[in-house]
Amino acid sequence: MIKNYFLFLFLLVTSSIFSQEIYFTTGKNYTKYLYKDANLQSNPNLQSGSGNFYEIGFTQPLAKKNIFYSLGLSLNDYNALGGNTANSYRWDTQYLGVHGGLLYKFFSYKTATKNTIDFLAKTGLNVSKLIYGKQEMNGIYYDLMHQKEFSGIILESSLGLMFKYNIPSFGGLSLGYDYCQSINVSNTLKEKLSFATNQIELGVHFNIK
Repeated sequence: MIKNYFLFLFLLVTSSIFSQEIYFTTGKNYTKYLYKDANLQSNPNLQSGSGNFYEIGFTQPLAKKNIFYSLGLSLNDYNALGGNTANSYRWDTQYLGVHGGLLYKFFSYKTATKNTIDFLAKTGLNVSKLIYGKQEMNGIYYDLMHQKEFSGIILESSLGLMFKYNIPSFGGLSLGYDYCQSINVSNTLKEKLSFATNQIELGVHFNIK
């Protein structure tokens, strides 16, 4: 599976020569685990955790110049904390995935230097798989790689906004926010786990043509 992702990355980079723009984004994930046991009872002791994310990909305009699609490779940390007076927990996970999205430019402002600031609404879908997972319970670590609540195929939908400062001779810089909801579509257990993530991102964009 990991080899397939690296093959995809190679094809992505080489094919992007014919794309409008290459981008690299990074930022912070603030994730809350939404867990329900076999009796559909949630755990009130779970707290949000923070982690990093990285994405590389390309953006291409569609027939209309204010609508774009993007395709990229992502690496997300979905972490959380939990516990009570008797026990403490921490989860550290990393998911590698393929991301596709649509962006709609609903407003553009031209500055005095003739650069532009674009305001975009965006939506996306990410398909990912666990590549690293550890649970710490009272100082003891457990492997999550074969736990069905965490492993398998994770499907994440997202909605967000982006502010992009365009520099014609270079590309641009962007600041964005996404709200993401992730579910494990391959988990057949009665116990269910999903992730709700607030994502803050900074991006660098490079013009290709």
